[in-house]
Amino acid sequence: MTVISIQSQVAYGHVGNSAAVFPMQLHGIDVIAVPTTLLSNRPGYPTIRGRVLDAQLVADLLLGVEERGAVDSAHTILSGYLGSPEIAAVVADFVTRAKARNPALRYCCDPVLGDRDRGLFVQADIPPLVRDRLCRLADIITPNHFELEWLGGAKAATLDRVIAAARALMARGPSTIVVTSAGLADTPDGQIETVAIERSGQRLQAWRVRTPRLPISPSGTGDLFAALFVSARVCGSNTPDALGHAASAIFAVLERTAARGTEEMRIVESAALLAHPPRRFDAIDIGI
Repeated sequence: MTVISIQSQVAYGHVGNSAAVFPMQLHGIDVIAVPTTLLSNRPGYPTIRGRVLDAQLVADLLLGVEERGAVDSAHTILSGYLGSPEIAAVVADFVTRAKARNPALRYCCDPVLGDRDRGLFVQADIPPLVRDRLCRLADIITPNHFELEWLGGAKAATLDRVIAAARALMARGPSTIVVTSAGLADTPDGQIETVAIERSGQRLQAWRVRTPRLPISPSGTGDLFAALFVSARVCGSNTPDALGHAASAIFAVLERTAARGTEEMRIVESAALLAHPPRRFDAIDIGI
């Protein structure tokens, strides 16, 4: 089982591929990690070194992956932070070629665009490319609540609005949408939700899972969640089981991180918890 993961990479800390690769490997998945950036650390520290990679370099790396025949045997392509609109276009071209070459290949797009605290934090030309090209190519997208609203062009403060936004996006591409960090009108205080909506033919199904809200907000949680969800799907889980596993595993990591009081997630320290989280949060069928 192989996943081609196209994301940022940092030397220090856990975001992008530096958060995603290890958890996928723990699930028995071979990961072909293609960087879009090479940075000393994530933004938010007093200094940051390194740079967004040249789009032609990313294109060359992806071409080399194709030349090794990896596209033929891969199960899933996962993309995350892209760094520049030129890289977004390179990734869209690669996914198009890869899916034409291997029709069984699945593509999961984590549309890393922004969050509620900061708004959009990527270059202005990236979000339209993600919406109009990458999401249309995707089988699965994993936006956070803010990103879902941006992609859908409207607020989605209730479960019905989230489902309506997902339905509209599905008309243009993905069959599965997983909305992370959802704070809805009926979400109980002290909890956070993840909602999955899936289309099968003309039928739409949806599930939600709630976990306690912890008093921390480290970077990279979306990257880790997408990796955990993809891992479960690659290993054969259906969407509600994958949703429950990913929510349970990321809660275990965040609980350990909160206990340690560190800014960066304790991913390596939580290795045993990633594959077998001690506390299970099951996804509940919404029944639409």
